[in-house]
Amino acid sequence: MSMQIRELAQLLDGQAHGEVELTFERPAHPDRAGVNDLAVVLDKTLLSRLTESAARIALVAEGQVPPDGAVDAWVSVGRPRFTMHLLTRRYDIPPSVAPGVHSSAVVEEGAVLGEDVAIGPFCHIGRGARIGDGCRLVSAVTIGADASVGPGGLFFPGARIGERVTIGALAVIHSNAVIGADGFSFGPPEKGAVDSAKASGRVDVVNEHIVRVHSLGAVTLGDDVEIGANTCIDRGTLEDTRIGSGTKVDDLVMIGHNVQVGRMCMLCAQVGIAGSAVIGDGVVLAGRVGVADHITIGDHAVIGAGSGVGNNVPPREVWVGYPAMPKDKAAEQFLMTRRMKNLFKDVSELKKRVRSLAGAS
Repeated sequence: MSMQIRELAQLLDGQAHGEVELTFERPAHPDRAGVNDLAVVLDKTLLSRLTESAARIALVAEGQVPPDGAVDAWVSVGRPRFTMHLLTRRYDIPPSVAPGVHSSAVVEEGAVLGEDVAIGPFCHIGRGARIGDGCRLVSAVTIGADASVGPGGLFFPGARIGERVTIGALAVIHSNAVIGADGFSFGPPEKGAVDSAKASGRVDVVNEHIVRVHSLGAVTLGDDVEIGANTCIDRGTLEDTRIGSGTKVDDLVMIGHNVQVGRMCMLCAQVGIAGSAVIGDGVVLAGRVGVADHITIGDHAVIGAGSGVGNNVPPREVWVGYPAMPKDKAAEQFLMTRRMKNLFKDVSELKKRVRSLAGAS
């Protein structure tokens, strides 16, 4: 898919420099770019790599200039992250799945398939399920009975969509994600270990039997939601677990029963959200953040990687640490902890002086 430099500048709303009639075939890292490739060096630390790259065309961030003689032409752009969105969308290679329904797929009675769908090998569409126009199920995808999938969805191999789950338009569900498993909601018939620990801080009784609280709700995903590989979203107890439109969920994320996640959130890898937590609009949870049950995180808050959230977080605040706290307080605590060695040393010296004075008297 060749493109001229002037076309690239127009696509990316950038500025073309040098021999703007030159063409390239594909974008590539400068270390692996060939003579017909576009070397992508939006990170300024890669700029010097152009001197040894075979590429004669480069893409650089605004304000950066390739080393003299390194390339024959380049395009400079602002907002590098958005630039990568535009560039990779143009050169994206979609998964291969033939239109229509594969002969090995199972579509149960009462299921409704929209126009222009592609149902790959070994997929299973449950009774009464509804698949929107233009959906693509690559292979071995399960759509449970009475589930509803909006138009334009893309489901990678092994995605599991439970019964009665509702998914909006333009969803992307990656491999082995499970949406709509039962919630982890159990307890003993009588007071057990957890009750004892909460009441007295001790475990005076033990669990003799554990019973299930059944999940009567389902899961609802809004439009333009993306769910990463091996992520699990549990169904609600009485109402649906909900994920708002535009939210993006990374791989290996656990979202418990009854959780409510707002619009345009970003939940990074290994995030765990316990049951009945409420995550506002525009919230960012960095990698390995843990959120306790029944906690509320306000709109547009940002939680740093590895944090453990055990208290409600106000809107638009940045919290970090374990336990999580406002960033300035966490920084203060960290600095005070680092000073403790000197503090203990000073106290030790002071005690020695006091003993010396006491002995002299």
